[in-house]
Amino acid sequence: MKVLLVKLSSLGDVVHTFPALTDAMAAHPGLQLDWAVEEAFAPVARLHPAVRNTIVVPLRRMLRKPLKALRSGEAGRIRAALGAERYDMVIDAQGLMKSAAVAALARGQRHGFDRASAREGLAALTYHRRHHVPEVEHMAVRIRKLFAAALGYSLDGRPADAGLSPTAPVFDLRREGFAQAPRGLEATRQAGAPYLVFLHGTTWPTKTWTRAGWRALAEQAGAAGLDIRLFAHGATERDRAEAIAEGLPNVHLLPPQTLETLAPVIAGAAGVVSADTGLGHLAAAYGVPTVGLYGPTDPRLTGLYGPRAVELKATRDCAPCEKARCRIAPEVTEGPPCLADISAAAVWRALVALRA
Repeated sequence: MKVLLVKLSSLGDVVHTFPALTDAMAAHPGLQLDWAVEEAFAPVARLHPAVRNTIVVPLRRMLRKPLKALRSGEAGRIRAALGAERYDMVIDAQGLMKSAAVAALARGQRHGFDRASAREGLAALTYHRRHHVPEVEHMAVRIRKLFAAALGYSLDGRPADAGLSPTAPVFDLRREGFAQAPRGLEATRQAGAPYLVFLHGTTWPTKTWTRAGWRALAEQAGAAGLDIRLFAHGATERDRAEAIAEGLPNVHLLPPQTLETLAPVIAGAAGVVSADTGLGHLAAAYGVPTVGLYGPTDPRLTGLYGPRAVELKATRDCAPCEKARCRIAPEVTEGPPCLADISAAAVWRALVALRA
């Protein structure tokens, strides 16, 4: 059976699709599945063993400069790639007008959420078969149910499984950007010392935890013999990462990474602490002990999904507000009150419990 999956973005949404692919692979041995996905997230989509090919659809970039996409022939190449072969089924697991438009370019019977359960109800009008999966459960569960309905199998007795096989990464200091290893880092890596990954970067200022919180947590980890690895993309994140690492010998800031190089570092971690960011979902999917910090956003429908993940949520009456700017402390650019309430001690207790 040949299936085309359309799930363009975001990183968390891509990862939340993995359990459905594992189900489908088990229910239909020999499944040939291609995935139409935004170019930024194609490396993550390729991590799942069910994926035969990825069809890169740089929709965000093309919509910003549509004339350039037409004149360069890029739009035509994508259309040709989507229509290159006939699929037994095309599943739009996103339920947006843009994903429905991409699915319509492919050849095959189109399946998706019905009008009452799609994120944009009008998208359902473009499908040949519509499936009612109400938005009352986690997105990963809903996508599992959509695949089961479309492909005709039961989820009874099937445990949720992201299908990823974490393997301890082989570290190459030069590849990671260190011309010379920081003091003590080479020795701990050669000895296979466990490490934690702190995912501190987010798209909203209101999703950030305090620098003091990260530093206190790093100190507790250091006392337990754990190395810390930080990633930073852009000046703001790098400034924060350097402030977290300052004076703490067990904290190491890695150079800018790609998703291909990030994935094995996350998979090999002894634990991950994450703000509300896509990489936290990847850590949870790998089965790495993962603690998520949630303030202005609600994790009930799109939070961490994995066997060893827990979310620490804000307890203030105003949370979750779903706002990128804090109403009660608008001058705060990092660590709004709802997240500042979460102590490093509480995060450490949660992480220790998961690791146990």
